[in-house]
Amino acid sequence: MTIEIRDGVAVVDGEPRVLVTADYPYYRDDPAVWADRLRAVRDELGIEVITCYLPWRHHQPDPGTAPDFTGATHPGRDVAGFLALCLELGLRVVAKPGPFIHAEVTYGGLPDWVCPDTDPSIEPLLDAWGEPVRWADSAERRPGRTLPAPLGAAFSARVGQWLSAVGKDVLAADGPVVALQIANEGIYTSGALPLTAYDYSPSGLAFFRDRLRSWYGTTRAYNEIHQTAYGGWDEIGPPAPGGAGSTLPARADWGRFHAEYLAEVYRAWARAVGSPLPVLVNLNPPTVEELDDWLARVRPELWGSISYGFTNWMGVVSADPDSQARYVIAAKRAPGPNLEENWGFSQLYDPAYAAAATSFHQSLLAMAAGATGVNVYTGVSTSGWPADLDSAHTGPYPDCAPIACDGTATEKAPVVRALADFFRVHGAEFLECVPVASQAFGLYLPYAGIAALSGEDGPQCGRVLRRFHDRMRAQGRDYGLLDLETATPGRLAGFRAITVPGGPFMHRHVQRLLADYLLAGGRVHVDGATPTLDENLAPCSLFRPSVSVVEGPAVEGPAEVAVLAGDADAFLRSHPERDAHYLTVLVQDGNDGPVTVRTPLGTVEVTAARGGAALLRLTGGGLDDLIVTGGNAFLDSAVTVRVRFAGQTVDAEQPGDLVRIRRE
Repeated sequence: MTIEIRDGVAVVDGEPRVLVTADYPYYRDDPAVWADRLRAVRDELGIEVITCYLPWRHHQPDPGTAPDFTGATHPGRDVAGFLALCLELGLRVVAKPGPFIHAEVTYGGLPDWVCPDTDPSIEPLLDAWGEPVRWADSAERRPGRTLPAPLGAAFSARVGQWLSAVGKDVLAADGPVVALQIANEGIYTSGALPLTAYDYSPSGLAFFRDRLRSWYGTTRAYNEIHQTAYGGWDEIGPPAPGGAGSTLPARADWGRFHAEYLAEVYRAWARAVGSPLPVLVNLNPPTVEELDDWLARVRPELWGSISYGFTNWMGVVSADPDSQARYVIAAKRAPGPNLEENWGFSQLYDPAYAAAATSFHQSLLAMAAGATGVNVYTGVSTSGWPADLDSAHTGPYPDCAPIACDGTATEKAPVVRALADFFRVHGAEFLECVPVASQAFGLYLPYAGIAALSGEDGPQCGRVLRRFHDRMRAQGRDYGLLDLETATPGRLAGFRAITVPGGPFMHRHVQRLLADYLLAGGRVHVDGATPTLDENLAPCSLFRPSVSVVEGPAVEGPAEVAVLAGDADAFLRSHPERDAHYLTVLVQDGNDGPVTVRTPLGTVEVTAARGGAALLRLTGGGLDDLIVTGGNAFLDSAVTVRVRFAGQTVDAEQPGDLVRIRRE
């Protein structure tokens, strides 16, 4: 099996494919059971690709010795043996060498000897107030250890040595590893933190000033735009928290710096591995409060060959509209897989995850909103690991995975199996299908950087996007999400209307893009003031929107998909060339009774458990394959599944899940 990543889609042996993968933290389990657990993942869950972190602190606890990948110093370090088992069992692997991994591992997987508290030669990561940024292994261990500045010379050298060793000694050309994931949810699980959280270290500020030089060329040009009188780049500092005393362009610059900083770290770490394998990253979804910070920082368009991916870890979406909005925005930001969906942690996160319905609901939401794959995190519960790897958590880890810590399949296993089987049969077609959506939101990310520092004082991006999201979902509409600075005319042409945030300025080429879109018959809704300046604050009014809306996007006729009865959400994807459609129905926790959905194909009625979900393949001939949740033990909901469409009715024989996959 060979994998390429093309536009966020895994292409396996030349064929686009939805990858349903499962994580197995081998380092938390007895090597004697590795083979048994891998067989269970393959045979019980139908999984063909394993993901696994490689904890740096586990494999190289001593800076004076080379990393141990063969188990010479501890059996649990024999990752070479683990990968050999995967190959023998016909499994492929996405390896995740960090260097920071989180994964509830002590110091996020970093060895103690790269901590600035231990080695003063290692530069600490600093926040806007000059305080070291720390990582606490648990709430009881605050404030935690100081994190190293990613661009600091001493730490960069040590990271390079670690990742190079992984590339040379673990990623054998004839082995099972088919892709890499670097970093974790930003850099240090920090992708969703405020822009004031980092990086104000000397190396971070040096990179900031280097970026200013590349953007503006001369301090004279910088001063003209920023209305300042700096004599050299070294005089320029970041804007103050809250933006006090700084211009709008200066605040936008700090947001742009964060985007290029993240891209620089990603590229440097990917280069250090020295592998031709495709590289992905996993971004944590934005928080509600820091949506603008996340939008400013997360710009996959800057990453080159590194592909976007995201995680969950922000709440139960079937019960919380905020969590649902954050989840959808993360899935829509760029094409890529959901690289960590919570299928095993109820004690650590929320008791709702004890039920398979919760994780199934969220896995389907990710796919409906734009994900190209789903990861079961974790597929296996583990029960033993060295104390220096994790002393803050007790086994099993996690507490309710599809494969229990004794190797037996739990009630979640058939649900994962159904998900894997469905996308094994229909995944290529599903990816070819296009979301039924006539409207899009155009991100203008300079405003995100400004709003992240200024709050409500100045132009907005995140608040406008959230308002748009809520309006669209209330109307039953799906939508697209575009980066206006990199979008093409062809991408805009796929939508009848585009909502953009308003403000005083907008890049000249973006204004021209929108003007051409209007001339071609599109509609632009501006949520706020119409820009009258370009990015250099020179007069520029290239486009005049047909409608200016302050409170949100205008309604553009009847919704393509609408929930007529029941408390649920629905997404429809249709194939552009043949009669094949995929309807996802996501039932909210408070629903009672059947859900009725109007689609362009006709009305669909689904009876499913509260908090559950349905994935239906529809054709002109009626109902095809399907998976529907009939039980949710956490909500004490058990129903006999029924689906009605085009004069056909499919009933389950008794309460419980209904799965119909007619393999070709």
